[in-house]
Amino acid sequence: MAAVKQLNPKAEVARAAQALDLNISAAMGLQDVLRTNLGPKGTMKMLVGGSGDIKITKDGNVLLHEMQIQHPTASLIARVATAQDDITGDGTTSNVLIIGELLRQAKVYITDGLHPRVAAEGFDLAKKKALQVLDAMSLKKCSRDDLINVARTSLRTKVKGQVADLLTEIIVDAVLAIQKEGEAVDLHMVEIMTMEHKTEMDTRLVKGIVMDHGARHPDMPKKVTDAFILTCNVSLEYEKSEVNSGFFYKSADEREKLVKAERAFCDDKVQQRLVSGTTTVSKNSFSTPALSSPLTSSL
Repeated sequence: MAAVKQLNPKAEVARAAQALDLNISAAMGLQDVLRTNLGPKGTMKMLVGGSGDIKITKDGNVLLHEMQIQHPTASLIARVATAQDDITGDGTTSNVLIIGELLRQAKVYITDGLHPRVAAEGFDLAKKKALQVLDAMSLKKCSRDDLINVARTSLRTKVKGQVADLLTEIIVDAVLAIQKEGEAVDLHMVEIMTMEHKTEMDTRLVKGIVMDHGARHPDMPKKVTDAFILTCNVSLEYEKSEVNSGFFYKSADEREKLVKAERAFCDDKVQQRLVSGTTTVSKNSFSTPALSSPLTSSL
């Protein structure tokens, strides 16, 4: 008895050689789209979204995320390539091109009568050999010049050559600045700040903390030498209680007492920081001029 199949009546059914040919053609089609992106002289692609948004890029990861891929095989290749980018940060276009070329060559042999299973086993043997060769070629410890060459190769496939040459040493020095021996690099320790009044060629690396919000009080000094900086994760302002509460007063004097009590509570927090020798406080919630005045008078 034949197996019962429930299919979409409008679906196209392909079997055996026809299905194999469709899958290989999908991989080759995706390869042809990204082929011209590879290398520093790769061409840019313009992507137009449904709402009219325009993106101009040659980054394979961006293209694969923005493209609406319908074919299941091509979609699988795209997911594999983007996973490569998530792990290593590069190699998306190269991944798609290698997969497409392997299937292109396999199609030649399959057309001559080679069974697809034999071709798949050959891919597996080639993978093991490639891993051995790469392991023998790999550098156990990279110098700064090696890292610069790797970064330049990657950046030139994504941005203009002039910008890539500028960013190469900046990126390498930023990673080396946060690197700890025997630990994985935490890229969250590097922050990218966008200055709208500057151009991409004005990019520079600051080995430290950049605070672009300025002073919180007009009387605060513009420059502090040999500062003791306190970075706190608690609020220095008066905080409301977590439960619903209220304060009722009958006269202006009672209200004034409430204001003074709140001010004394906040000033006491600030005074404790001043006793420790702190001259500069960094905290997002530290923003009111009233709280800034004790620090101002101590400097």
